[in-house]
Amino acid sequence: MIELIRKTDIDFMGKKYIAFAISGVLTLIGLFATVQVGRGAANLGIDFAGGTAVQIKFEKQASLDSIRGLISQAGLKDVELQELPTENKILIMVKKEEERLGGFSDKIVGLLEKGLPGNRITVDSVSEIGPKVGKKLRVDALWAVLASAAGILIYVGWRFQFRFSVGATVATFHDVFAVMGIFYLMGREINLILVTALLTIAGYSLTDTVVVFDRIRENLRFALKEPVEKVINRSINEVLSRTIVTSLTVFLSSLALFFTGGEVLHDFALAMLIGIIIGTYSSVFVASPIVLLWGGSGKPLVKK
Repeated sequence: MIELIRKTDIDFMGKKYIAFAISGVLTLIGLFATVQVGRGAANLGIDFAGGTAVQIKFEKQASLDSIRGLISQAGLKDVELQELPTENKILIMVKKEEERLGGFSDKIVGLLEKGLPGNRITVDSVSEIGPKVGKKLRVDALWAVLASAAGILIYVGWRFQFRFSVGATVATFHDVFAVMGIFYLMGREINLILVTALLTIAGYSLTDTVVVFDRIRENLRFALKEPVEKVINRSINEVLSRTIVTSLTVFLSSLALFFTGGEVLHDFALAMLIGIIIGTYSSVFVASPIVLLWGGSGKPLVKK
């Protein structure tokens, strides 16, 4: 209805080696971050590191700074606070060894009751995760990502052919590792919410990649004498407007979630914002060039 992006003629395949260099750096950082997470050397949330989370509700609104000061005066370390101001609630999380977990919630409640007299305190929930459970969750999260990649390989291989499935799988792993690496460099917490975002990003990236692949396959059927590289370039240019508009729509939704979703969804929205940019980039500059290079100079066979 409204042509936001007019017809383009960009030589995407001509820039494939520059893109591979950038993607290689991002992937290496992501691999390093993944190894660090596996070793427990990253900034892990209590989901993976083990710890205690206590959600407390106050009768009157309490200052986050005053609560942080009370906790600091008590000598408690490795404590994180998340405020839910609309509900007068605060989530207090601490990473501790398994033998130190017990009694933390009672200690926190007693500390706040003494430091904030006249403000009635109610414990909404207490959750405890030991280091052994956290390690198992890390392994399970890794298997979840690997299983999703295997599903992508099988689906795209059946829907198109093997070289397309390789391109889609490599692009998906690229997106996951890139977001993981960026989060690691930023010092953000690695937890189950991030894993959820990574799986969501993988699904989004696959959808965008399949749209590009579908146009490539369609054009290859009618361009029997045209070089494969030229067909792929034309196909990407033809769906470029759709790709950018779709990505922009999801990006704006995630941006709204980032600013209005609260502390609980903040990291999820941030991962989505980064992932949408990288996923859009990989559909064009990672997945498609791999399809071209995997087949060499020959023309990919297409299924009717």
